[in-house]
Amino acid sequence: MSDDGTREILHRIAVAIPCLRIVDNPQGTTSSGLNAAIRAARGSIIVRMDAHTEYAPDYVRECVRVLEEKKVDNVGGPARTKHEGTVQAAVCAAYHSAFGFGGALFHNVNYEGYVDTVTYGCWRREVFDRIGLFDEELVRNQDDEFNLRLIRAGGKIWQSPRIKSWYRPRAALRPLFKQYLQYGYWKVRIVQKHKRPACLRHIVPGLFVFLLIALPVLALFWTPAISLWLGFLGSYLIANIVASIIAAAKNGWELFPLLPLIFAGVQVGYGAGFLRGIWDFIILRRKPAPVFSRLTRVRSEELQVHVKKNPVT
Repeated sequence: MSDDGTREILHRIAVAIPCLRIVDNPQGTTSSGLNAAIRAARGSIIVRMDAHTEYAPDYVRECVRVLEEKKVDNVGGPARTKHEGTVQAAVCAAYHSAFGFGGALFHNVNYEGYVDTVTYGCWRREVFDRIGLFDEELVRNQDDEFNLRLIRAGGKIWQSPRIKSWYRPRAALRPLFKQYLQYGYWKVRIVQKHKRPACLRHIVPGLFVFLLIALPVLALFWTPAISLWLGFLGSYLIANIVASIIAAAKNGWELFPLLPLIFAGVQVGYGAGFLRGIWDFIILRRKPAPVFSRLTRVRSEELQVHVKKNPVT
């Protein structure tokens, strides 16, 4: 039910490709849209393909091949990226840095093996019959929650570089910050639901932002806390600069001025969202704040520019 021109684009494609079926998603969240599509599907294998991403011509074929070869419950490829412009190029460089995104295996384009979550996904239909559909309460992170549920039910997830797609991340700092603010916020609901995080990297940004705030407050009552805060902040800045140098050396030195801002924006955004999630879900036990209940999206004009450069008919 988006209002950015997507529906018109889909109708134009459907004229040329009659087998394309457009499924309405009145709730307007990713998880509800995925579930509506899964319910409408008739095949024995379900393949998820998201927007903001380009896919290799053999994407579906390789998904099915790997699924059959490895005898696992979910397969996908690593999160390769593409970019247009300097800011998006810097975001892509940070995206593949262990410092920026916690070393998640799906950010490693060369890794093949078992993982705790995977980009998008390909499943036999029976997996959804066994453990249920995506959690429609979750505005973000519904794939992480589903994969956590799958693993806890004894399922296995496999990543293969043969499965190729290229994600286009946000092209500006403000929407990137908002996106990761939501990621951190909804991660708390998953931890609350399952009584544990999927892995430790999910809680580190929240602890980081908490210490940034708590130590100066503690210094009002205990003077040595300010020295701890300065040392903590200084250590982070050094690590940030070193990670930015490493990323710039691999991807281009023109990206260096932006990389520290991107690393900090993603980490502080995620951490601040995580703390707000603790406040709303755990301390106050109230419903999600309205600002977190609607997906942040790219602007309509950005979509139209992309469509003009990449014709869809």
